Amino acid sequence: MPDKKHELLIVTGMSGAGRSTVGNALEDLGWYVVDNLPPQMLSPISDLFTLTDNKLPKLAVIIDVRGREFFGEFEDHLNQLQGRHVNLRVLFLEANEGALVKRFEQVRRPHPLQGNGTILDGIAIERERLVSLREKADVVIDTSDLNIHQLSTKITDHFSLEHSSRLQLTVMSFGFKYGLPTDADMVADMRFLPNPFWEEQLRPFNGQDDVVSKYVLASPGAEEFVASYVNALRPVLRGYQSENKRYATIAIGCTGGKHRSVAISTKIAELLSKEPDVAVNLKHRDLGKE
Repeated sequence: MPDKKHELLIVTGMSGAGRSTVGNALEDLGWYVVDNLPPQMLSPISDLFTLTDNKLPKLAVIIDVRGREFFGEFEDHLNQLQGRHVNLRVLFLEANEGALVKRFEQVRRPHPLQGNGTILDGIAIERERLVSLREKADVVIDTSDLNIHQLSTKITDHFSLEHSSRLQLTVMSFGFKYGLPTDADMVADMRFLPNPFWEEQLRPFNGQDDVVSKYVLASPGAEEFVASYVNALRPVLRGYQSENKRYATIAIGCTGGKHRSVAISTKIAELLSKEPDVAVNLKHRDLGKE
């Protein structure tokens, strides 16, 4: 019987979203990386991989639209891997149109699907083709605002812990005026709470400061929301674990991502860190942007 601790990671997503950087980062973490594999080779390489007697405990395969006509069968071959004696994960790399266009222009290469059209035409075609695949992904990373070093760090945070069976939960504060986090599994809106920005003595501080945190948590409805939300999340987190979902992101937003969302996300992260088999990472996405 093949060893169950073999890890098979499928890396896919938008062209220009950073697959090469991810492949290099995974190699640095000890993964054996195969780039631009035709989807039809997934089953054979999975069989070979599981018969190596643990010599290759972690295999990452990069598959994308460069496979041309072969890529159309990707999801069918991906489904065939379900139930095999490997821990299968799918990492989807995302980025917005502005970031993708800029990257293609910097390297002076066409988008693989643009044909006689523009880069934006190719991006639109690819995004439409990848909708269902993105929905099936275990991890979605938006690289729009990440440089190669930040992306490598993010990969390390996620995949150096593959041996752990704990749920890796990110609690993220953000500002709605900077856009929704595209990699969030759940989003909560803190704009129902009084905004400390309009209190002159609180404006220079942020939700990490005690004076702001106490003000936000003492606001009508704040403690009730936190208690109810954490209680509602508990069966969700247990469900993620039973379904073998290892990564999840909870996004807590306010207008600018400085006061309310920071204070509330910090409190939620504190409470969820007490849950069994859950590793909580607190992140303040937009703190310091103002």
